[in-house]
Amino acid sequence: MNKIEKLLRKISKNERTKLLSLVVFILKNDRKLNIVKIKNTDFYRVRHGKFRIIFHKEDKKIIIDSIKLRNKNTYKNL
Repeated sequence: MNKIEKLLRKISKNERTKLLSLVVFILKNDRKLNIVKIKNTDFYRVRHGKFRIIFHKEDKKIIIDSIKLRNKNTYKNL
């Protein structure tokens, strides 16, 4: 089981539903989201409350790298 699956199992059903719908919007490349490029990397992030979804683009594919709770180490080791 990877870290994303563990996180999704730990959080409430309501938060899980919201996060998964946000992931769907990211994969559809929805322009309404506040997508920000992370400095000095090829990664992007989307904020949702206390959660951060970090992803990158390869060709025309979007790859979700992590979903994390926001803390001081969220953007390290990217």
